[in-house]
Amino acid sequence: MAQWLTVWRAAQLVGVSRGALQQRIRDGELQLADDGRVPTDALLKLYPQARIEETGMLERVARIKDESFGRRVRERLLPSQEVLAQRLFAQTQELADLRRHLERYHGLVMELRERIHEGAREADDPRWRDLRQAADRGLARVLATETVDMLDVMDDMLKVMSAQVTLRPSGHEFTVEGRDTLLQAGLRAGLKLNYGCGNGSCGMCKVRVISGEVARVQHCDYPLSEAERAQGYALMCANTAASSEVVIETLEARGPQDIAPQQITTTVRAVTELAPDTRLLHLQTPRSNRLRFLAGQSVTLGLPGGGGDDLHATCPVASCPCDDRNLHFYVARDEDDAFAQRLFGGAVQPGQAVTVWGPLGEFVLADSPRPLVFAACDIGFAPVKSLIEHALALDAAPSIALFWLATRVDGHFMANQCRAWSEALDNFEATLLRHDDAGAGAREVARAVRADLFDIDCDFYLAGPEAFVRELDAQLDAAGVPRGQRIAEVL
Repeated sequence: MAQWLTVWRAAQLVGVSRGALQQRIRDGELQLADDGRVPTDALLKLYPQARIEETGMLERVARIKDESFGRRVRERLLPSQEVLAQRLFAQTQELADLRRHLERYHGLVMELRERIHEGAREADDPRWRDLRQAADRGLARVLATETVDMLDVMDDMLKVMSAQVTLRPSGHEFTVEGRDTLLQAGLRAGLKLNYGCGNGSCGMCKVRVISGEVARVQHCDYPLSEAERAQGYALMCANTAASSEVVIETLEARGPQDIAPQQITTTVRAVTELAPDTRLLHLQTPRSNRLRFLAGQSVTLGLPGGGGDDLHATCPVASCPCDDRNLHFYVARDEDDAFAQRLFGGAVQPGQAVTVWGPLGEFVLADSPRPLVFAACDIGFAPVKSLIEHALALDAAPSIALFWLATRVDGHFMANQCRAWSEALDNFEATLLRHDDAGAGAREVARAVRADLFDIDCDFYLAGPEAFVRELDAQLDAAGVPRGQRIAEVL
């Protein structure tokens, strides 16, 4: 008998992205039930090659037994013993309830069968005989050995290894794995959750648990009132999912307007040379004061300057919001930029304080089912990288294409990252181009895009110097790409 799975769980089980599965649903290849769930029998017809071995779950479980991986692997893949015990107990309760119902149904069916046989013996009526034969055939089919539905087996395993969380009222879903808290898992999935400190002090990540169970796994100082506890409120930063399915009620940010301005004093963790003319500035926020921002946004950085004059620079964040403590920035050599001069001159050292104001800007990912095309020039790769990581976390885009133009010989300072994405992801393609002039290079990017993508309904994200963005935007406009499907950021 077919089981019913959410789209998120179904994508996990057959080993495809959620965006790819949703595209097949939009194409009419897979039908959903009224509640938005997918039947396993239809899923297996669409993905007949799906096997438990191909999902990697068995390998992940087996690796836990290898002592060389030790505690680090166990903590990454499995919940704590207490949470694991709660999930197993819930599965056992479900199995016991199912067994009790089956025994009652079996007793009822056997009683009805016996009465049918008695009726057939006492009355010489062909209808009784037909009813008896139908009952015997039906029982024979039910009791016959059937092929085990591997998706059911895989789903039962996933319910113990991980938990699925659904947010209300948005309907967004994410998976909690290992020892992640609800907040960590939700941010890693790319969701715009409301939170502040991230360590149980401020209470901004307070949510109401509608169904399922949560368990506290982190210390928290924020005091929930008795009324809040009675209504099922909990802190996402301090709790994890204790049951295989949890539904929580919380509001999410719709866009940049819902993110409050912040001022945080961070610490320089490292300044790393990515290329002769490019540096990676790695800042870390305090544990009790993290930066809440959306992928693609920028911040203003402040360094104490000589003579009481501070140096300021507005830079896009190159890292993903899922790691809100570690902020990455790409800084290019620029003789006219005092901030860049100080960084390249070695005046910025680990341990130094840097003030961060922000976030700024509206270069963020739109809520759209269309394929994504990113075009960057030089340091414009920074916000694009953040958006790509966010899109990969959401797992909702049918495909992602990156076109990166470099106007310097060493301009593709993260080429290895692009190749890694292309090799690891079936729905990702990266094209690296080189031209000394940003405007002329934009026309080359347009030709490369046109070769494959102008016949596809895509969303385009453009980032780089003004000449690049202006020219490429004009090319897309001439090609008929709607204004609402083009988002640009001039750096």
